[in-house]
Amino acid sequence: MRYVTVTALSHTGLIRDHNEDSLVAGPWTLCGTVTENPQTLVFPLVHPLVIAVADGMGGQPGGEVASELTVRQLSVLGATLNSEDALRHALHVCNEAVYAAAERNPALTTMGTTVAGVLVLPETVLAFNVGDSKVLSATPTGLHQLSVDDSPPLAPGRRTTSLITQSLGGATTFTPVTPHITPTPLSLTDRYLACTDGLTDPVPEEALDELLQAHGGNNGKAAFELWKAAIEAGGPDNITLALVEIGE
Repeated sequence: MRYVTVTALSHTGLIRDHNEDSLVAGPWTLCGTVTENPQTLVFPLVHPLVIAVADGMGGQPGGEVASELTVRQLSVLGATLNSEDALRHALHVCNEAVYAAAERNPALTTMGTTVAGVLVLPETVLAFNVGDSKVLSATPTGLHQLSVDDSPPLAPGRRTTSLITQSLGGATTFTPVTPHITPTPLSLTDRYLACTDGLTDPVPEEALDELLQAHGGNNGKAAFELWKAAIEAGGPDNITLALVEIGE
């Protein structure tokens, strides 16, 4: 029987005073907490399995509320997400849930979050995102980005930007989203990394690739070293990641 291992970690970083990131892996969620030691979960691949990170938008109220709403909604719907259409609908439901919560509580107006992850199906992995959190595929030939950044063009000489062009929630009035969904054949040799920009902004992709290659047989060590690299680069933002591997 095929199974999915998920190794996850979420941390405040060195600058922020609290964690606005959340994470979902099947029925399990991690919201606004700190784990310096990676947690590994194993799921039999008998139902669709969703793994995702959500990065609450800083500088606006309720980022942690928006990210938690999103992952809890995905957790509830996860086992029913058996197609690309079902996944796309679920992301629209998440967007509606964030706006509905903000409408009920004016103090949360404009709260928003990004989301990025994978939906593992029997023969396919659907990478998805809204915003600038990323999904990367670690393959024998190197690291490849599967998500599509919702960011404006970078200024000359810049590698990253804090601006995003769409999110779940984040506006004063309801704004629909266009989720990015990228199907890829399920592979027993690839690993999938879903992470917030607290990892990818301070740590270049080449460094991520080197660490994943160096710890190809130990996902716990790989996740720890990825987090450590972000901390050593200054830890400017919340850091949340999930490393996903399929075995049999």
